[in-house]
Amino acid sequence: MQKSRPTQNKRARERAKQEKAQQKAARRLETQQRKANQGPRSGGEEDPDIAGIVPGPQANPWGDDGDNGEETE
Repeated sequence: MQKSRPTQNKRARERAKQEKAQQKAARRLETQQRKANQGPRSGGEEDPDIAGIVPGPQANPWGDDGDNGEETE
């Protein structure tokens, strides 16, 4: 019964480690390119999440101007 040599195991581990590092470098490069293509928002564009929001006191979403439904005389 033959056992595999430690040097062969070590070479296989190192090869796998190098391949993983190359894949990781490729992913990083892809991410950098994607971010570079997006670029920062220009001054004219508005963030869609906050479009139409006006700073300051906001109107009551239920439309009642302080009335709680009771009539007072």
